[in-house]
Amino acid sequence: MTDILIIGGGIAGLSAAARLSADAQVTVLEMESATGYHASGRSAALIEENYGAPSVQALNRASMEHFQQGEYLTQRGLLIVAKADEQEAFKADVANMGVHPITPAEAIDFVPILDPKKVNLAAYHAPAFDIDTDRLMQDFIRTIRANGGKIITDAIVTQIRQDSHGWHVSAGAEYTAKTLVNAAGAWADLIAGIAGVTPLGIVPHRRSIARLAAPGGHDTSRWPMFFGINESWYAKPDAGALLVSPAEEVATHPHDAYADDMTLAEGLDRYENMVSEAVTRPIATWAGLRSFAPDRTLVLGRDPEVPEFVWCAGQGGYGFQTSPAASTLVADLVMGRTPSLDAVSVAALRPDRMRT
Repeated sequence: MTDILIIGGGIAGLSAAARLSADAQVTVLEMESATGYHASGRSAALIEENYGAPSVQALNRASMEHFQQGEYLTQRGLLIVAKADEQEAFKADVANMGVHPITPAEAIDFVPILDPKKVNLAAYHAPAFDIDTDRLMQDFIRTIRANGGKIITDAIVTQIRQDSHGWHVSAGAEYTAKTLVNAAGAWADLIAGIAGVTPLGIVPHRRSIARLAAPGGHDTSRWPMFFGINESWYAKPDAGALLVSPAEEVATHPHDAYADDMTLAEGLDRYENMVSEAVTRPIATWAGLRSFAPDRTLVLGRDPEVPEFVWCAGQGGYGFQTSPAASTLVADLVMGRTPSLDAVSVAALRPDRMRT
């Protein structure tokens, strides 16, 4: 018996549990043998405040204080590069992402492997930061346990029912709570269906990635994250290597995702077409699932039809960067407090919007 059951041990569930554990007894159920196994363990781990829909940007801004106080951020920067014939799409990216045009020579100063014959347009934004995702998750876990909360792994949910005593969840053992939080990521709609709650149309989308040795033996540590136009690919330094992704979004079903070789090859080719160093055999490849609601913003709060069922889902690619503010909002809404986030953003995030 607990006050609040949270299904999902990724960044969404752990951050929500940490906030809620200050006021209630919480138990987190994670189906894998470790927390952060799926999308949370395969994130690009960057925060750029201008990234995402307006409500996502509001969460980004509201999360910055937590990140800065905890010293979770390292300056990375964000760079967009394009060819001469991509000028219109380049202008749209500049407007949408809040980056500032720079010269191709300045772009090559940032990333020396960029091909001067191909990079004709460039834009840069310094306030983009790496997030220490492992320490962030571990700090949320420490908070949960310090407040008496529990995290149960290898807890595969097989049945959920509600009666006058609350929710009863079968996941190896049986767990009971008055309030159920759905933080199941790619499995969010599936969990809703098992609970008899109307799903919201949250669909997981595959994104593949390759880890390459540092191109040409360069020290990549100070390079920004750099993108092709329309996010047709991206590359990001990572522990002495380079992550390259085709940045695809392919609708799929909830599963332990793996990279699509053809899609990855096409993305690596688009990347290679803008640099002077040939792509080498990847050190490793993998994929993650980014789960989106139909309007591509998060779903946070009590279900309008079953208020004891709380959504903390639809993070898309924004789970880490929004987690401090998103979890605070979930806790405020569950505990009946006036949210600190502005009312317009709260309305844009609540599940009520999906049932009109």
